[in-house]
Amino acid sequence: MKQPESPAAAELAPGDGPSPPREASRAREVKRGIAILDLFSRFLAAAGTLGSAIAMGTTNETVTVAAFSQVFQFNTNYKDLPVFTFFVIANSVVGGYLVLSFAISVFHIIRSSAKTSRIILVSLDTVMLSILTAGASSAAAMVYLAHKGNSNANWSAICQQFTNFCHRISGSLIGSFVAIILFIVIIIASSVALSRR
Repeated sequence: MKQPESPAAAELAPGDGPSPPREASRAREVKRGIAILDLFSRFLAAAGTLGSAIAMGTTNETVTVAAFSQVFQFNTNYKDLPVFTFFVIANSVVGGYLVLSFAISVFHIIRSSAKTSRIILVSLDTVMLSILTAGASSAAAMVYLAHKGNSNANWSAICQQFTNFCHRISGSLIGSFVAIILFIVIIIASSVALSRR
């Protein structure tokens, strides 16, 4: 004698069963996309910081001035100002850190559910952003003084004499400030990835 089917069994068609949660799958895809964006941003930021460090670190100019039947040579180098030395060190340290962080960023692409490593990485990213911002901001202030001078402090502009030097130090700031913007993007993206379950 055939047993009557229960209402719950009648509602399920043949082959139907509990499907995998779509929300979890979607969250993994979002995290993987964020990890790819993270890796790409780190690559660009590393190129910017290392390029800025090289551009500033190789800045050197000698100017020859003839006066009173004598020839004078004036040399300027990034090492003459501690602010520029700090800029080179800060960009080199941050650039080296970004290169080392590539491996963890690739790991996050493979293991999108990783959480602890993301927390550690976003904490280190925040520290590096602070160092980079300090170096770039102080160097930018000194570059402004080199171009404009300061009459109140009796600081004359030197860029009229050392043209190439000023062009190099001004250009070196670009990569550093671009890296700062990319760091902000990286930190925000990592925070979004951590907030998604």
